[in-house]
Amino acid sequence: MSFVAGLRCKECGSHYRAGKQFVCTDCFGPLEVSYDYGGIAQATSRDAVAQRPHNIWRYRELLPIEGEPATGFQSGFTPLVRATRLAKAIGLDELYLKDDSVNHPTLSYKDRVVSVGITRALELGYQTIACASTGNLANSVAAHSARLGLRCFVFIPDSVEPAKIIGSGVYRPQIVRIRGNYDDVNRLCSEIGSQYPWGFVNVNLRPYYTEGAKTLGFEVAEQLGWRLPQHTILPTAGGTLLPKVFKAYQELKTLGWATGDSRIYAAQAAGCAPVIQALHDGTKEIRPVKPNTIAHSIAIGNPADGPYVLECVRASGGWGEAATDEEILQAIHLLAETEGIFAEPAAGTTLAVCRKLVEQGRIPGHESVVVGITGNGYKATDSIVQRLNGAVVLSSSLKDFQAWHATLRDSGLEPLSIHQGASR
Repeated sequence: MSFVAGLRCKECGSHYRAGKQFVCTDCFGPLEVSYDYGGIAQATSRDAVAQRPHNIWRYRELLPIEGEPATGFQSGFTPLVRATRLAKAIGLDELYLKDDSVNHPTLSYKDRVVSVGITRALELGYQTIACASTGNLANSVAAHSARLGLRCFVFIPDSVEPAKIIGSGVYRPQIVRIRGNYDDVNRLCSEIGSQYPWGFVNVNLRPYYTEGAKTLGFEVAEQLGWRLPQHTILPTAGGTLLPKVFKAYQELKTLGWATGDSRIYAAQAAGCAPVIQALHDGTKEIRPVKPNTIAHSIAIGNPADGPYVLECVRASGGWGEAATDEEILQAIHLLAETEGIFAEPAAGTTLAVCRKLVEQGRIPGHESVVVGITGNGYKATDSIVQRLNGAVVLSSSLKDFQAWHATLRDSGLEPLSIHQGASR
């Protein structure tokens, strides 16, 4: 049973039926799905949700589909990791990592939004699926389309990391590499979408696709015992994720399923921070920028939902900061060394911003914090490889190993003895 009440313009409030339309005809504002919350409250409960399979569809009453899900049956419900060593390193008592770097099947939070977007695309009659992407979305769209046997086109900037190109190409979509940045790609896809009967998940299916991001917020609340964290820090690219997590928190409170309040914080790379700049300037106007950062997956200079990021951050009492490439790389290392999680630069950005917010006193050390880890580091190794310690190459002789081991002592490093090592 669907509890979708229709589509509502985020600018002027005009209402439309839940069809293929994605832009308001009155003011050209973006459309967003609205729901019958009274009906949802009567039809189900958080106790009923807790008995369902551990995937995004456990929250299906709050997702914009009419029939049965088509894909995403193993997507979502990723770990909420209590990061005790990392917390100590940055001055926090209660730090959690929402780890979508292990999301099924393509290791990023995009598997949430794509599962919802493609399911709705099929309900609306689309048989060709497409997207504009900085890499992670292309991977997910290609994978889920392959699973369903759908024709697929993914459009990416020519600068996308090789691993992400491979991560799309293995599913055999048609990859189209565009000479330009993401904003150039997105502009082209908007034009194609108006001429071809294709379902672009993040263009003409955007009202439905973005709703999938809410599941990250639903899961955080449920995994914390249906209480909201006092602080939530999320990366900001096109602006899909943060407003939808904010919406998820509000929906859970409307239904009486969750308690507490969460301040929401935006994280951007310093080389592509139009939202943070507007936030710091105290304006609603977001001035587009030309991206120049290693954090390619969030390098969107003209974010479509940027204004709504500002609204949510301000409404929640949160804030936002930008991290330099060096700070991003340091954060990637810190996360790996303390918690054994290898995350991509977008996550490094978010953690670096978390650290800044703690240092600024904006986040008190004794309050609960959730940091969104949205993508896997194995997809973006180019940025980190030059900083790694080189491997030592030895023969298989014990004598050679002992000679090398002795050099550690000579260099001031005190290695464990055999007996010390065995006693641990």
